[in-house]
Amino acid sequence: MSDNSTTSSAASAQPAPEPIRGATELPAQRENIELHTSDGFTLVGELSLPESGHVAATLVTLHPLPTAGGFMDSHIIRKAAARLPALADIAVLRFNFRGVTSPRGTSEGSFGEGTLEEFDLAAAMDFVRERGLPNVWLLGWSFGTEVTLKYGRQHPITGAILLSPPLHRATAEDVSGWAGDERRLVAVIPELDDYLRPHEAAQRFASVPEIDFVAVEGGKHLWVGESQTYRVLTEIVARLNPVVLPLPRTWPPEASAAAESTL
Repeated sequence: MSDNSTTSSAASAQPAPEPIRGATELPAQRENIELHTSDGFTLVGELSLPESGHVAATLVTLHPLPTAGGFMDSHIIRKAAARLPALADIAVLRFNFRGVTSPRGTSEGSFGEGTLEEFDLAAAMDFVRERGLPNVWLLGWSFGTEVTLKYGRQHPITGAILLSPPLHRATAEDVSGWAGDERRLVAVIPELDDYLRPHEAAQRFASVPEIDFVAVEGGKHLWVGESQTYRVLTEIVARLNPVVLPLPRTWPPEASAAAESTL
């Protein structure tokens, strides 16, 4: 009788699963960090690590256009940092490009038109190397994809994910330079994108036959809403740590979802 009582008491002590929503922030080791560029500027950011200490992969995030409100808290990047350390053992580095302000603070310098941000990416890569973080991927969103395409191949990465690439600043040569490269290139293209929809994107990325091309039905450039967020995070995890899929939709994970993720 006492054994059953103990078991029942332990079970009741577990919090009931709650749906993961837009503002959900799951457990992680979070650290405010600074990046130092080779041209003399200090950038502000945050590193989020799995509480377990096991890092299966590292995601370096490059945010949307600063002059259109993009910053390290742009919602997909914020949610990646809030969820993926706990859900997928992924470390997430996010930071403000030069001249950008967020609640974390302001990065020194001024907007570099997608050119000077080469130094910002390099500073982020220096940081992950110094910390010994493994299996590094870039995630560029909108403007961040331009920086990724132009300068990502300069760094020791496993691959790069392009989320809603507009291909405004990245040239045809920047794109074709990825052809035959051992680093994986993934393009996630929203069906209803404001700038580059799947048909045109397929043509403009045709010079990279190895590209992992994902057209998302009903997707939009800003990926607003929990269903679109879940799809984007799933596409990320499918490349960085697929064994944990499907991603739980509650926290703590419901028993059935947790069991599926270990299969």
